[in-house]
Amino acid sequence: MLFAPGLLLVAVLTVFLIKLSVKVLPEYERAVIFRLGRIARGLYGGNGPGLVIIVPFIDRLVRVSLRTVAMDVPPQDVITRDNVSVKVNAVIYFRVVDQERAIIQIQDYLYATSMMAQTTLRSVLGQSQLDDLLAKREEINSKLQLILDQQTEPWGVKVSAVEVKNVDLAQEMQRVIAKQAEAERERRSKIIHAQGEFEASQRLADAADVIGRNPVALQLRYLQTLVEIAAEKNS
Repeated sequence: MLFAPGLLLVAVLTVFLIKLSVKVLPEYERAVIFRLGRIARGLYGGNGPGLVIIVPFIDRLVRVSLRTVAMDVPPQDVITRDNVSVKVNAVIYFRVVDQERAIIQIQDYLYATSMMAQTTLRSVLGQSQLDDLLAKREEINSKLQLILDQQTEPWGVKVSAVEVKNVDLAQEMQRVIAKQAEAERERRSKIIHAQGEFEASQRLADAADVIGRNPVALQLRYLQTLVEIAAEKNS
């Protein structure tokens, strides 16, 4: 009975040390272990996943998720190449492919990736025409993804996709675009009408040419018209 307090203390310390030294990482996580300030591997299990054993009070373990992150890029005010002011937002998909670089090379890879996405979005869209921004969305998305992937590669981050979500124009610019669209529709309508008039006049000219070369055809057409009128009256 005299040894009971000592055994209890040993048991408590043992449980405490086990809790400090034994870590369980799920399949989607990896560990970055610092041993006296330097990168190291666990005494058992390496960097995971699964059971990882570290040295208590000497090792420091940082968990890093390898799952894809979908991050909204806040709306950005952009002036396009043709001096149109728009507000654009986007979503970026990325994941960590090298957990050590993600922890060592950058203080906060999530924040840094978000900031890089915002500056890249303003830069790329600022070099684009408004028409391209509205009509060539896939091409712009691919360009954004390529640039961001190159910029985040030193951090161990892989950008898999970027999608521009909304392009908001000022009310005044929306009215201007609506007027341009209406003018374009009127222009096309006039072209179609003029083309119809031209084809009709061409047919009349061809008919006049045929009749001029064959006067009998004019008389036959005249008689046919009289017959049609008589038939209509009888009906």
